[in-house]
Amino acid sequence: MVYSLAYRRPPHVEPRRISTASGDSGPSIGGTTLDDSQENLQASSINYGIPDALSFDCIIDGGTCPPCTTRDFMNYLIYIEHAAENLQFFLWYKDYVRRFDLLSENERRLAPEWTLEQAEAQALALKDNPAPMKSISADTAAVFKGTDFATPKATIVELSKGGSNPFGTPPMTPKSGDHDSIAPSEYPWSDSGSTLRSGFKPTHDKKAAGVFQAADVKLQPFTIQPFREEISRIISIYIAEGAPRQLNLSSKERAGLLHALAATTHPTAFRRVIHTVEWALRHQAHQNFIRWTICNGNRPRVIFARGLGIAGILGGILAAVLIVLSNAGRGWRVLSAIGFGIGIATLVAAWKGMCVVLHGMHHRHLRPWELFAEDDDASSVLEMKKDSFDTLGSSNSYEDQPWVAKYEKRNLIRKVFDREVWIQEPALRQIQDTIFLQAVLGSLVLTAICVGIFVALPKGNFY
Repeated sequence: MVYSLAYRRPPHVEPRRISTASGDSGPSIGGTTLDDSQENLQASSINYGIPDALSFDCIIDGGTCPPCTTRDFMNYLIYIEHAAENLQFFLWYKDYVRRFDLLSENERRLAPEWTLEQAEAQALALKDNPAPMKSISADTAAVFKGTDFATPKATIVELSKGGSNPFGTPPMTPKSGDHDSIAPSEYPWSDSGSTLRSGFKPTHDKKAAGVFQAADVKLQPFTIQPFREEISRIISIYIAEGAPRQLNLSSKERAGLLHALAATTHPTAFRRVIHTVEWALRHQAHQNFIRWTICNGNRPRVIFARGLGIAGILGGILAAVLIVLSNAGRGWRVLSAIGFGIGIATLVAAWKGMCVVLHGMHHRHLRPWELFAEDDDASSVLEMKKDSFDTLGSSNSYEDQPWVAKYEKRNLIRKVFDREVWIQEPALRQIQDTIFLQAVLGSLVLTAICVGIFVALPKGNFY
């Protein structure tokens, strides 16, 4: 069973930031809303080459098989699109809404709902009052005095005794002998003197307090509210400037969110931010993920398949030319259809990222991070998987993972003929069957035209 012959795989969507400050309508997670255009796009996802069985909701809810599971989606965002923070934040928010609804009525009353009227009033206030300028020290201001970078006096502050001077000499790394005069719990450096002890890292509460202060939030957060400590961690991981998983938010969205979180920990405080994140996931990352998953071979294999297709076409042309120049009958020229047919079908399928040989067995190549999963230590692989789904974890950097160096050392021939695995997802196999059928039908039409042209030519009688 295949889809319509007019099927087209999802187009590649360039990353772009969507603002949702204009209003809200339509349902979404946690009682928040989506605008009408998003609902229309969600309802007509098949028009973008995505069947209902591979919809965003099916993938997130665990209703798909490899290679279209939530785990595969997360791996794609980490290793290919480099934007996994959106999905990680979305999964956290979805679970946060569930846990908040399980609270008792008395606990929920401590965190009142952040209404649309409050959000709109806050947006207008931020529009009328631009974000405050960051304060700098008097020493720093003196350096830029008289230049185009001079800072207004209102933003100059005096350094406290414990403050740091950006133009001062940094403290020297303690030597091994210096550790003897300091208690082990009092110095921040490790025994080797090369790294800071984990206990001396700023806490999430301090980071969140700094973010609130930088955003000029006058109201101090209510610590008695439920999940306040968790919200502080979310701010330091996803919202703060330079956070390890910083979301792509505008300054107004970030400031509006911080003002809302200072007043309440209710899930509706994330209303506008979750719209931006969910839109990016549904209508950019999800489409690109399905488009990428349709390709059953890695890049070297697809390029190799394209080369075979071109070689088949050139072989058909060469055979047709040699027969035309000979004194053989016109019927012999039909033999060139073999080269044309195989070459065109292979080239068309490869141009859409598919290898016809792999498709014949409904196989796909293992991804580079899957290839060495069995060779690496089981604990390190488990830790890698756990980190990507740890919504309160560190950054999504993967350059130091063992498979990166191993795959780079792998020679080109081995990459072309890498290990394969069966495609378990039926909807994906259906899409690939449709593309293969389109390639075959297109090949038949073009082959008939090419062979017809050569059959119509007169004999050369050269040999």
